[in-house]
Amino acid sequence: MRWRRRGRRRSGRSSRPTTAPRRTSRRGASISGQGGARRAGRRRAAPTVGRRARPGRAPLGPQATPRRACPGGGAPPPAPAPSAASPLPDTAPTPQGLLLTADFGADTVSFVDPERGTVASVTVGRAPYGVALGADGRAWVATAEGVAVVDTRTGVRVALIPYRTGTGPVTDGEYRGGGMGIALSPDGAHAYVGVDVPGTTGFLEVLDTASNEVTAVVPVGRRPFDVDVSADGAEVYVTGHDSFDVTAVAVDSLRPRRIEVAPYGTEGGLASWLKPHHAVVRPTDGQLLLPFEGERLAVVDPRTGRTRIEPMTADTHQHGAAVTADGRLLVVGTGAVRPGDGKGPSLTVRAPDGTERVYPLQGPHEDVAVSRDGRTAYVTGGYTRDGYWNGITVVALDTGATRRLPAGARPLGIAVL
Repeated sequence: MRWRRRGRRRSGRSSRPTTAPRRTSRRGASISGQGGARRAGRRRAAPTVGRRARPGRAPLGPQATPRRACPGGGAPPPAPAPSAASPLPDTAPTPQGLLLTADFGADTVSFVDPERGTVASVTVGRAPYGVALGADGRAWVATAEGVAVVDTRTGVRVALIPYRTGTGPVTDGEYRGGGMGIALSPDGAHAYVGVDVPGTTGFLEVLDTASNEVTAVVPVGRRPFDVDVSADGAEVYVTGHDSFDVTAVAVDSLRPRRIEVAPYGTEGGLASWLKPHHAVVRPTDGQLLLPFEGERLAVVDPRTGRTRIEPMTADTHQHGAAVTADGRLLVVGTGAVRPGDGKGPSLTVRAPDGTERVYPLQGPHEDVAVSRDGRTAYVTGGYTRDGYWNGITVVALDTGATRRLPAGARPLGIAVL
């Protein structure tokens, strides 16, 4: 299928159909699942060096070794009982504090010092994707097996909550079933996780954070890359990558409402590159911001479902997004979908007035988090296709200066502790 962009024709694929049996590789694209012009066998992340962590305990070495799949994709092991594990090793955190990454290439989350790299890892479950941090210090991690709950103060996995939705065999890779986007309600009483079911529509599972139980399941779009919550906690927004939509779910009624977000149209279906990936809720007015291709920013009014398009300047395939306290939008660019059809990986910093600065990055990246003082961005390098790397790019937002920090194992989701 051919697409027209600014008078150019582009014929790359976005995400391959989730039912396709063969994995593909793309050049210069981004993580969360968008096809490629070039196809090749996908390589698994090499095991990291370090002493293996037991579930619920931080390892003695810098990283844990990835766990192999159960033969035949068996059921996940039972969650460990809470334990009094050794505390995290003493560190000298920078003013921004430690970082927490979801290691998609392993079964761990890593605690990362922004200057020194990984200081500890904790086993959480197979192929962790998104992470949400609560004010109480607990991190909620969406894995292929269930939602892991980690006490970040002690480095202990205190629970692994299985999904109520049937997701098929527990596997690795871009098209695995299980949790993807995850978010917490403003009061911390509920966690919301988007659960992918390969080959069909996804679901939003609602978790009670006091009882660690799934209390509701709501149908949403296909491959729920991202989950966001309105500032007042009244609505949850699930970005459906393969269905070109955002599903707005009212918390009081749990009724889903589909909002199509397709500034390039929906022609091409599952084979299209031009799909939504990540969204943010703009703090000033509650509008949803969804970047596309470094060319178009979809501004969605969740009350009316209407979409307004604003121009962007990076001209690159885009994935992860974050918003700062002062209203700046940060967007991760993964590179051109086809050689010569767009620019390379970058981080866009967009001011509230729409002006943009675009900082080049080395290689595809996936997600981004911002330091508490708003001066530094941390961009994960754990792209799900070939081209990923085991680390984070640290970006000074005032100058665009970057440095690469080895950390984690194919890190995707990230939070600042």
